[in-house]
Amino acid sequence: MKHLTILVPDGKNNLSSIIGAYKIFTRANEHWVNTGRKQIFNIQLAGISKKVDLYEGLFTVKPHVNIASIKKTDLIIIPSLNHNYQEAVKGNQLMIDWITKKYKTGAEVASICTGAFLLASTGLLDGKNCSTHWAAADSFRTFFPKVNLHADQLITDENGIYTNGGAYSFLNLMIYLVEKYYDRQTAIFCSKVFQIEIDRQSQSAFTIFTGQKKHDDEVIKQAQAYIESKLEEKISIEHLSAHFSIGRRNFDRRFIKATGNTPVEYTQRVKIEFAKKTFETCRKTITEVMYAVGYTDIKAFREVFRKITGLSPLEYKQKYNKEALN
Repeated sequence: MKHLTILVPDGKNNLSSIIGAYKIFTRANEHWVNTGRKQIFNIQLAGISKKVDLYEGLFTVKPHVNIASIKKTDLIIIPSLNHNYQEAVKGNQLMIDWITKKYKTGAEVASICTGAFLLASTGLLDGKNCSTHWAAADSFRTFFPKVNLHADQLITDENGIYTNGGAYSFLNLMIYLVEKYYDRQTAIFCSKVFQIEIDRQSQSAFTIFTGQKKHDDEVIKQAQAYIESKLEEKISIEHLSAHFSIGRRNFDRRFIKATGNTPVEYTQRVKIEFAKKTFETCRKTITEVMYAVGYTDIKAFREVFRKITGLSPLEYKQKYNKEALN
């Protein structure tokens, strides 16, 4: 029988990701046994403390075992953390070292949402692809510049390391892992029992782009503000770099270093975020919104909108604006 470890880190964690992982894998085990096969996983919650109080003591989690007693495990699930990532990493160094050791001796590791901060602290994600909650993306890039963050992706899967996007999208990762360790039919069964949409690939439609401002390059901050003030214009990056008296190549390099996006990508994301909010809140036509954000080619607007959100402008409008359906 394989062993599944669901970690309970010290400090503030997201209880739902611990319970959700436990319930889905427990149900997968039950279904597997009910169809005449031997149970696949021995599932244990494990931590470095005998109990962890959450939400100002409203809930308490008592792990089955201490991580030190687990000699071998096949799959480790790291739950999401609550906001103070530096404190979480500092308070769970024993767990970080344990994850590293177990991965190097054959275990696979999956992080849920901002649990990626704990996983990345092991160094195991350096040079690898990773996802996390879109709202934590800027902080993650600052803390872990060696990791290839893809905050638009719902799930990443690389060399026995799995990560996923934000909040309750962890349910999709659990279904993904059930299919991997059990089979497709068990994954479908669990998706139906827990009513989780199977095979979701992106969290782009849920992203709220707020602009990457957590950097110290004041000139680039001015450039960002300039872009955000010219939504209705078609901005030339050559003109923009000249406006700030910086050569184009150097401007691009500094912009990418500061924000994680090229100036063109940043401009697109600012415009599309404004378009999204307009679609959500009013009954303007797609053409009207397109012109309002500086596009004159409907095909180009649709392509950029879909690239960033995963949906066409019409699909997005119908999804998030009930009045648009009337």
